[in-house]
Amino acid sequence: MKKFMVLHLLTWIWLCGVAHSGRPASVNIGAVFSFDSIIGRAAKTAMEMAVSDVNEDPTVLMGTKLNLIMKDAMCNAFLGSIGAFQVLEKGVAAIIGPQSSAVAHTVSQIADALQVPLVSYAATDPTLSSLQFPFFIRTTQSDLAQMTAMADIIDFHGWKEVIVVFLDDDYGRNGLSALSDELEKRKLKISYKLPLSIKFDLDEITNLLNQSKVVGPRVYVVHVNPDPRLRIFFIAHKLQMMAKDYVWLVTDWLSATLDSLSPVNQTSFSVLQGVVGLRQHIPDSSKKRAFVSRWIKMQKEGLANTGLNSYGIYAYDTVWAVARAIDIFIKVHNNITFSLPDNYNLSHTVGIGILLDKLKIFAGGSDLVDILLQSNFTGVSGQLHFNSDRSIVSGGYDIINVNQMGISGVGFWSNNSGFSVVPPTALKKRKYNRFSQDQKLGKVIWPGGVTDQPRGWVIADNTKPLRIGVPKRASFVEFVTELPDSHQIQGYCIDVFKKALEFIPYEVPFVFKPFGNGKENPNYDALVKMVDENVYDAVVGDIAIVTNRTMIVDFSQPFASSSLVIVAPINKARSNAWVFLQPFTADMWCATAASFLVVGVVIWILEHRVNNDFRGPPKKQLLTMLMFSLSTLFKKNQEDTVSSLSKMVMIVWLFLLMVITASYTASLTSILTVEQLSSPITGIDSLIASNWPIGFQVGSFTYNYLTDNLYVSKSRLISLGSPEEYATALKKGPSGGGVAAIIDELPYVELFLSNETDFGIIGQPFARSSWGFAFQRESPLAFDMSTAILKLSENGDLRKIHEKWFCKMRCPEDRTSNSKPDQLHLISFWGLYLSCGIVSLVALALFLLRMIRQYARFKQRQKNVASSSPEPSGIHCSQVVVNFFNFIDEKEEAIKKMFTQCDNHQNPN
Repeated sequence: MKKFMVLHLLTWIWLCGVAHSGRPASVNIGAVFSFDSIIGRAAKTAMEMAVSDVNEDPTVLMGTKLNLIMKDAMCNAFLGSIGAFQVLEKGVAAIIGPQSSAVAHTVSQIADALQVPLVSYAATDPTLSSLQFPFFIRTTQSDLAQMTAMADIIDFHGWKEVIVVFLDDDYGRNGLSALSDELEKRKLKISYKLPLSIKFDLDEITNLLNQSKVVGPRVYVVHVNPDPRLRIFFIAHKLQMMAKDYVWLVTDWLSATLDSLSPVNQTSFSVLQGVVGLRQHIPDSSKKRAFVSRWIKMQKEGLANTGLNSYGIYAYDTVWAVARAIDIFIKVHNNITFSLPDNYNLSHTVGIGILLDKLKIFAGGSDLVDILLQSNFTGVSGQLHFNSDRSIVSGGYDIINVNQMGISGVGFWSNNSGFSVVPPTALKKRKYNRFSQDQKLGKVIWPGGVTDQPRGWVIADNTKPLRIGVPKRASFVEFVTELPDSHQIQGYCIDVFKKALEFIPYEVPFVFKPFGNGKENPNYDALVKMVDENVYDAVVGDIAIVTNRTMIVDFSQPFASSSLVIVAPINKARSNAWVFLQPFTADMWCATAASFLVVGVVIWILEHRVNNDFRGPPKKQLLTMLMFSLSTLFKKNQEDTVSSLSKMVMIVWLFLLMVITASYTASLTSILTVEQLSSPITGIDSLIASNWPIGFQVGSFTYNYLTDNLYVSKSRLISLGSPEEYATALKKGPSGGGVAAIIDELPYVELFLSNETDFGIIGQPFARSSWGFAFQRESPLAFDMSTAILKLSENGDLRKIHEKWFCKMRCPEDRTSNSKPDQLHLISFWGLYLSCGIVSLVALALFLLRMIRQYARFKQRQKNVASSSPEPSGIHCSQVVVNFFNFIDEKEEAIKKMFTQCDNHQNPN
């Protein structure tokens, strides 16, 4: 048994020897980074720890020793390139670093040429993921993810514009570009860009920050390299820019700086109070806790000269990722080999200590890149695996807030879940999505120690108040003008503006700038254009909101309607003795009179045999016939109807009479109050079709509208400058050198008509528009002013201001006229008349049929009684008709007696 065990042990040792005989004894990897930097100090210690741990782990590389060759890039692309050449001539299978994105751009091209994977734990420039650098792999989060998080923070708090302070190199510019793209997706924007040189010159920082103080936005995004001296914030604090109303957002460079400098002195926290920043999220785990404890122990023992930041953790995991990939590569290829490139004819060249003939191509470099990209293991930083951009899958960011006591976490952000107060890993288990209504962050202390969210912008301050242009009107000064003596700006529009400012929750310093000479109304298009040219910050006055103006400025919510209307001479309807005839047209009066007569005749016919009220002398019956239907207008008829047929006719007639009476009353009322034109103009179409001159107000948009939109000849347009000129031109008329009509905006016309009774508005308003206040494009004040104007309208203040200025004597009345008074035509009632006529004809027909039948029966009985003496056969038709009408004329009781007598003669006792 012992012999068998010994033999088995020897066989196993032999097999292991055979297996390891093809593996290299050691493998070299390079590291090019800046030793003396915030990130570099942590990365150097972390990579040394990782190499030691890899070599002590028998499951990785299986006896092959991992050698780390480090070179200092000193944050310089040239020195970084030299360092890359120096490690490449050592035959490295991969290069870790560099940490600087600017250096990474240069070193990536060297690595690509020699097909050596370049794995960076700190170069966050998004453009390094392009196809230009196929051998570049990133084991940290790209700035594309970070700028998405930053844009979400800005959008979450409702800020629209930001100022970006950035390092003017590949890292800063490309990070800025990523942020700009993300903000644009959310309809936000970068208003100002403040580029810094890599020297961080204090005077340069001071000048840039001073320049930014004069602009409106107060949200700053700082994207620079880690700076242990925190120079930007010390200068901002000195310039009183870390006070209330300011917002400072920083990328993860600040968290890396503060974590490395731990413990941070209290002065730094005081300077940084209110800053909100990002820190790459590393999930809590036993591996992370053990690694942090180990690091702290090393700090105490003097083996680590810096605090641990997230980049140090990523550097540690990067070494492990490279070691695992090399292990798999060796298992597949058995060895790591290098070869000279084809047609390589460089002689033994020496330059700055670099032997170029020793630079060889890594034969399996592409395969090692593929193996690295397939990595999927749990490291100290969490689950490490890569996306299609050759960057690790983003684990999200911690949202941190700096106050005087230190750094506090206020929430988390991830691309999938958005903002939350619980870690992204916990939300992932709940299948939480970023569109949830539960998006929230914890309490934030903002600059100045306030907890209320800052506005993020200021309109103006007392040193530079808002420049507001106002038209210096020469006419209709009730709306806006400058008083010649006191130079005070007043008017309806000014009162609306000042009242609206009371509803804006912040102070808006401003100064009015009159525009115009005061002798004639200024050109409003030119005034609005001066806002676009930054001569004025806003324009307050009777500014019509029209298309060409909305293309260059932003308008507030309208505060008054200003549609165009036509004004022409009118005369009020004079008293007329026959005005009561005007509600009906002639055919309507004829039809109504005929209906009274017809209904009277029909009722008389139907009631004559059965109703004593409709019998008597012919004169009485004629009077009854005529008065019966007329009396239904005023009171109940003296004569009662007995016949069912006449009652049916009366129902329809009374309904017709009710409709006719109500319509007559309404029409007469309208006619008695309407004003009739003395001009044949009925509206804008008839005015344009004529050749008469048209007046317009100087400075308004009316002239452009008439010529450009309605194609009215310029020769027909006459400019007028005041209400007095309006009245004079209208009174003269076209024949006297005046105008046929004036086209102007409704508010001016109302004010003009409040003092004039000889003119009125013709037709309907057209070119509907409104008045608003004009602001520079995307001015935040435009939105707040719109909200304030809506509040003025809702609480009635807008109406009160209008009454104050325009209702001192009496409010302007809206005079609208028609060319003819509204009359009622027969066509509107022919259905009722037809119905009444049909019912009357049906009643007469039924009555006539009944009479013919009754008369036939009566004649038949007469024949039966006097059969011995028949009626002479030669009787004429006229005699028959006369006998028939005589029969009808008899009372119903008499006819019944005749039938009874005939029956008695036929059946004697």
